[in-house]
Amino acid sequence: MRTLAIDLGTRRIGLALSDEGGRFATPHSVLQVGSPDLAIDPIVQLIAREGVQRLVVGLPLNMDGSLGAQARSVIQWSRQLQKKSDVPFLFVDERLSSFDAEQQIVERKRKGEKITRKSKRAQLDAIVASTLLQEFLDGKLAPLDVK
Repeated sequence: MRTLAIDLGTRRIGLALSDEGGRFATPHSVLQVGSPDLAIDPIVQLIAREGVQRLVVGLPLNMDGSLGAQARSVIQWSRQLQKKSDVPFLFVDERLSSFDAEQQIVERKRKGEKITRKSKRAQLDAIVASTLLQEFLDGKLAPLDVK
């Protein structure tokens, strides 16, 4: 099942896609937007173009697991996206995912890859989405029951 993962931010939105078999996640792109609402149409087009059958959305829970203002905003945005795309979606816990993605980039730099601050910023959100998606596909991240 082809799955699209979304790491929603206020200015950048990281996207990652699984293969058609739903086993491997790959960073896709980062959308630079002034508002998350401006990303809905490009994401709907990506869903159609890539044959996406399911969406995985990172939910920024508070460290105690509760829903804060940012998490509620992500839920509301995701429901707007679903109305336009008609693709089922689920949420996964994204706490500490940015830290994990930054550690991946640091490790790549240690291995000799040239990564500038600008390229790091451009890659980070897509890597976060890819990490969330791979952990979900591997069964390490369970879907959250969000009402």
